[in-house]
Amino acid sequence: MTLNTFMSEAFVEARRALSVGEVPVGCVFVYQGNVIARGANEVNATKNATRHAEFICIDQILEYCRNNGLLAEKVFPEISVVVTVEPCIMCSAALHDLRVKEIIYGCANDRFGGKTVVDVPQVVNYSLKVQGGICADEAMELLKEFYKGENPSAPVAKSKR
Repeated sequence: MTLNTFMSEAFVEARRALSVGEVPVGCVFVYQGNVIARGANEVNATKNATRHAEFICIDQILEYCRNNGLLAEKVFPEISVVVTVEPCIMCSAALHDLRVKEIIYGCANDRFGGKTVVDVPQVVNYSLKVQGGICADEAMELLKEFYKGENPSAPVAKSKR
């Protein structure tokens, strides 16, 4: 499988998120050439701000390791994270802490990005391969589509006095 194939898989997840009113971010974790975890944002559905696509995949990897008698600390360093939008600061820090092999993403996240806004590798004093700009236009179009509508879970705006 190729990088474009894996990114296409991540976009399947992002479109699924969009279809249920979530911010359209999709992610797959690739281990030994196979997708072994896939996720999309579930923040609105769960009312839990930590349920980003990357965390959904992290949970699946931990379960994969339990089910297959593998040590997570040996599996994560062999994982390529392929995600449609640059991981936020929280997700980037978690991925760095887990020592994944690499992060490959679509468009930059100029509000919360773990490289664009805060240089997470410098903060955590650990660097890994990060490559952005893969299918960036498509990723940005999905985000624009989401933000055209209303986020049903967004807080009610306070009127100015």
